[in-house]
Parts: sequence; structure tokens; C-alpha cells
Amino acid sequence: MALLVLSVAGSDRPGLTKALAAAVLSAGGNWLESHLSHLGGLYVGSVLVELDQAKVETLRSAVAAVDAAGLEVRIAPAVESAASGETLEFSLVGQDRPGIVNQVTAAVSQLGANIETFETWLSPEAHSGAQLFHMAAHLRLPDGLKASAVQDALEAISGEIMVDVAVGAKG
Repeated sequence: MALLVLSVAGSDRPGLTKALAAAVLSAGGNWLESHLSHLGGLYVGSVLVELDQAKVETLRSAVAAVDAAGLEVRIAPAVESAASGETLEFSLVGQDRPGIVNQVTAAVSQLGANIETFETWLSPEAHSGAQLFHMAAHLRLPDGLKASAVQDALEAISGEIMVDVAVGAKG
């Protein structure tokens, strides 16, 4: 069996997920996981599909029809990884401003942690209506790195970027 990742992007409109699901099914594939969303006016995301290795070209042909309808679909083989190390989740919230993502990801990267999931969004503050920036992430820590070191690194920059940080074990 082959594991493939389909990356998709295109103008959002009703029926895109259905068209993609139909293409996967028509090739004999099994839709395992996905992260799809409306972002910046576009339909974007990724889908993990399992199918018989002999059907990969059938899937390529099936998604070509979806691609022709205005949804760009790229197919790449999934890579098996032997994940080790502790997992950790963190979230932060603060007034929106440029540079938050850069500073947080720099702090995490310097520790050698791998960002496995990463989500950001804006919401209005209840009283003032000012934009609040939210971030949520799951990390895989390298062997030997403790969650407390990640918390210390994030707390060290939280005052500078004016955010509140919460760190905990992934559950």
C-alpha cells in the first residue's frame, strides 16, 4: 500500500471536498486524515490517502479532473518517521502585531523542537474590539529536552512580544 499526501489550493466554492473525495474513492483510495480550510479566500489544505501502489497513476488521473476545475492538487509520497521524544502543546494569546510567529518559531527552533501542528487565528477582544492573535501548536521534543526548557524559552520572549503563554503535556 502507498501513503500519499494531497496538497490542495484553489478558489473556494461549494463541492470541492466532495470532488476531491470522489477522486480518491474512484482510484480505490482510503481518505485517512485531512486538514482543510477556508484561508484568505482560498480553499487550502492537505489529505493523507492510502491506496494500492498500482493505483497511484489512477489517482493522479482522477485528481487531474479536479485540478482542471480550478483546484490545484499536488501528490507526494508520505514519509514514515520514527517519532521519539516527548510531545508538548502550547498556546499563546496577545495583541496582534508583526513578528510574533517569527519570534516564537525561532525560540522553538533553537531548542531543536519540531512543530508537528501549528494554528494561528485572530479574534476581536471583548471590550475594545482590538485584534487578538492566538497560536496553538504541538511540538515533538528531541531526546533530552525537557518541557520546562520550552516553557522557559517561551516565557523569556513573552514579555517582549506581549503575549500570555500556556505550556502543557500533549493530551
